[in-house]
Amino acid sequence: MLRRDFAAIRQDFPALQQLVHGKPLAYLDNAASGQSPRAVHEAVAQQQSHDHSNVHRGVHSLSERSTAAYEGARHKIGRFINASIEEVIFTRGTTESINLVAATFGQRLKAGDEVLITWLEHHSNIVPWQLLCERTGARLVVTPIRDDGSLDTAEFDRQLGKRTKIVAFAHVSNALGTINPVAEMTAKAHAAGAVVLIDGAQAVPHMRVDMRSLDCDFYAFSGHKMFGPTGTGVLYGKRTLLAEMPPYQGGGDMILTVSFEATTYNSLPYKFEAGTPNITGVVGLGAAVDYLEEIDFDAVAEHERTLLEYATQRLLDDIPGARVIGTAAQKASVLSFVIDGIHPHDLGTIVDREGVAIRTGHHCAMPVMDRFGVPATARASFAFYNDYGDVDRLIAGLTRAVEIFRG
Repeated sequence: MLRRDFAAIRQDFPALQQLVHGKPLAYLDNAASGQSPRAVHEAVAQQQSHDHSNVHRGVHSLSERSTAAYEGARHKIGRFINASIEEVIFTRGTTESINLVAATFGQRLKAGDEVLITWLEHHSNIVPWQLLCERTGARLVVTPIRDDGSLDTAEFDRQLGKRTKIVAFAHVSNALGTINPVAEMTAKAHAAGAVVLIDGAQAVPHMRVDMRSLDCDFYAFSGHKMFGPTGTGVLYGKRTLLAEMPPYQGGGDMILTVSFEATTYNSLPYKFEAGTPNITGVVGLGAAVDYLEEIDFDAVAEHERTLLEYATQRLLDDIPGARVIGTAAQKASVLSFVIDGIHPHDLGTIVDREGVAIRTGHHCAMPVMDRFGVPATARASFAFYNDYGDVDRLIAGLTRAVEIFRG
């Protein structure tokens, strides 16, 4: 039976049991990085303590155990996202996954072609396409967002055209929590003849994603957002496209044979995994997937929805001058806000003294901040292990900040 007792689940996360500044931790920075359950720590410790060895190349027992655990994680991820193992490329995270596609598939672009992105994007889904356009002479086109933080879908439809070769967009906005209609957007992009990349960093920890159902061409996500180790990530790519693309880097497992005259490349997925990988991190990521497979994601969605509604209402009712940035009808568990007369960085510092961890700043989404005319926001982001008590502690900390700044 899938787990849905979130109070019990919370006990699986050692970091959540600690005191910060003498007060119980309320960790509300999950959009930046999720905490890891004990099962992930144990898998990492086992790999480091007993199985530490390189993968794929050794015939001794430690190497064989490392290889089995490393490739086992690939199989787990393939099942988790409904993809074949040849389509699961290990990277350092969403950023590297997007850069990989821009640097390899992007080679086919030429002057006059267009890359379509949206105003909601994280910098990691902006800058690689800017660099690609600089190299190729292609043009970057950006779909605007409405005042509530939702995508202007009518403008998206208008901007799609014969020149559109790549369409890249977030599944969920990290700065606002907006959930894009990604399946619909993908179908429209395909109808226009474009290839689609989805930044799924903020989606995978909160909802089931199915590559066959989405039908996107590429999907990128990060291990540390989904309660695994940092420095790990995945690029899903359709097998036919990956087979046509040149390697991203050279050396190590991405080759079959090397001579001074020519090199033949390895089969998928290894063609894109040069050098010694983050073996321990990937093993930990596999353990994170095992953990997530035990969770009822329908219950997660409902739990996080009620937390977001409760936090939003309390913020607006109890904190004078508070304003929510991003009020789209379809939102994930991200509450981005400002309070009149108090800089978000000051809010973050004060609530930290109360044991509450939130994110402040532009959230690597400066165009979003420009769109709403603010230099930064405070952002509370929830995961399934959060509860109403965490929200109450946040509101108490914000109340304290208002008292300090307004007397």
